Amino acid sequence: MDGSGRIESYRDLLVWQRAMDLAELSYVATKDFPREETYGMIGQIRRSAASVAANIAEGYGRESAGSYVNFLKTAQGSLKELETHVILSSRVGLASKDVTDRILDKADEIGRMLRGLIRSLQQDVKS
Repeated sequence: MDGSGRIESYRDLLVWQRAMDLAELSYVATKDFPREETYGMIGQIRRSAASVAANIAEGYGRESAGSYVNFLKTAQGSLKELETHVILSSRVGLASKDVTDRILDKADEIGRMLRGLIRSLQQDVKS
């Protein structure tokens, strides 16, 4: 962000920054999962977490607000996918309650931010 507070890049978006924090947390949280989960739950959690930030970034680079909104909705879907994998990991004993709660809390925050950004972009299109 430049000194004026303007958004110059997707990297300036707080929602993208939080999504990157969530992806990092997801990588750390799965580091101690059993080796046999490398292509199972570890891959699913890491892929869906990285997809949230990636879709925010890709959407930002699109030409139209409508296209951007579609990518943000895909990011929301990836966020729900991540939540589901994390909850399942907890239920089968792979992830602790503390780790699960931290990831889900961050996911809730990002979900609210995505919904707000989508609403804002949709209002801009209508105006």
